[in-house]
Amino acid sequence: MIPAEAKAGGNMVSLKGTNQEFGRPYNRRIVLEAIRRHGPIERADIARRVGLTVQTVANIIRELEEQDLVTGSRGEPRGRGSPATSLALNPSGAHAVGINVTPRGIEAALVDLSGAILAESRLVMPRPGPERAFAEIAQLVQGFRQRPETRRMLGVGLAMPGPIDVESMSFVGPTTLESWRGVPVAERLAAATGLPAFVETDNAAAALGECLYGAGRQFRDFYYLYFGVGLGGSMVHDGLPIRGSRRNAGEIGHVSMVTGGEPCSCGNRGCLERYLSLEAFARRSPVIGRQAWIAEAAPLLRNAIVMIENLFDPETIVMGGIAEDDLLKDLVAAAEPLPNSVSARNTRSAPRLGLSRSGHDAVLRGAASLAVSGALSPRFGTLFAQGGPEKDPLFPRSRVA
Repeated sequence: MIPAEAKAGGNMVSLKGTNQEFGRPYNRRIVLEAIRRHGPIERADIARRVGLTVQTVANIIRELEEQDLVTGSRGEPRGRGSPATSLALNPSGAHAVGINVTPRGIEAALVDLSGAILAESRLVMPRPGPERAFAEIAQLVQGFRQRPETRRMLGVGLAMPGPIDVESMSFVGPTTLESWRGVPVAERLAAATGLPAFVETDNAAAALGECLYGAGRQFRDFYYLYFGVGLGGSMVHDGLPIRGSRRNAGEIGHVSMVTGGEPCSCGNRGCLERYLSLEAFARRSPVIGRQAWIAEAAPLLRNAIVMIENLFDPETIVMGGIAEDDLLKDLVAAAEPLPNSVSARNTRSAPRLGLSRSGHDAVLRGAASLAVSGALSPRFGTLFAQGGPEKDPLFPRSRVA
C-alpha cells in the first residue's frame, strides 16, 4: 500500500531537517525538495528554509552534485568576493514516466526533471482492460528505460478517469474504465514496472501539469477545465490543485445542467458531460455536424464558466485535455461573449477563459510529476513500503549510507 503522503506527491511535508537515525537520507530529500520548489537558490537560503546548518547543507549539496542531481551557477560579481552559487535541479539527473489510461487507449511519456518530454508513445486501444493495459505499460516503460538518455528512473505516475471509490459512479459508464473496478491500480503498476507507482485522476494530474509547466507560472489561483472523454476540472489554489476530502473534487461533468435532460451513467439526468465532452462529441457530431455540435455545446460551456467563476473566483479559467487543439480553440471562441459573473471586472488583465499553455501533454507531464514529487518527498525513503529502502530510487542503502 502506498502511503497517503506519497500518493499526494509529498505536498504536505514540512521542509525541516531532522537528527533522527534516518536523518541523512531524509535531509538529502529535504534539501532536494527545497531546491525543486525554490531553485535557483543559494546554500544559505536552503539552510534557512530547512533548519539545517550551512555546513550540513554544503555537505549534502556536494553529494547531490556527485550524483548529478543538482547543478550550480554563479551570478555576476557585485563588489568584493565571488558571488554565491545558485543551485537548481539537473534536468537530466533523473527521469520519470507519465501514463494516461483512457477509454480510448494508453499514452505514455518519458519526462526529465524540468518537465521536458523526451519520448512519447500512444496506443489506440478502445476500452483497455487491466490485464492488457498493464502488459503494454510494462513494455512501454521498459523501452523508456533502455533509451540512451535515461539515467536514474524515479518512478511512474498513472492518470485515469475518476471519480475514486464511489460505488455508484466509479468505473461506471462510457467515460470511465468499466472493467477496472476492484483493481489495486498502484500495486499492479508497481509490479508491472518494477518502479515506485503513483496514481491520480486525469483531471487532477492535468491540473498539476498546468500548475508546474503552464498557467501556474503566471497564476496562483486558476481553474483548469479538463476536456477528456468525460469532463472534469480542478481549482488550483496557491499553486496546488484542490483535491477534496476523498480526492474527488472536480467532477464538474456530473453537475446536472439540463432539466429533464439525457440520462447519465451516474444515475442523474442532464449532466454536463453528456453534452460537453469527447464522448458527447463522438456521439453527436456525426449526426448534426461539427459546427452544429459546437453551437449546441457553447451555451452549456458559458453556463459552466459562470458557475465556476461564481463558486471559486479564479484569476482565469484554462481549458485543456486530450481533445484536439482546434476543437478546444473553436469551443473557447464560441463561448464568447461570456455572461456576467463575479469575474466580469473592468480591471481584469487576464482573459476569463483561455486555452491551456501546456496543451495535450499536461496530463502526461502531470502524471510524471507525481512520481518526481513522490520520490523527492522528504518522507518517501522512510514511508514507501514496496521493496524496502534498498529499492529507493534516489538513495538506496547499497549505494549511499
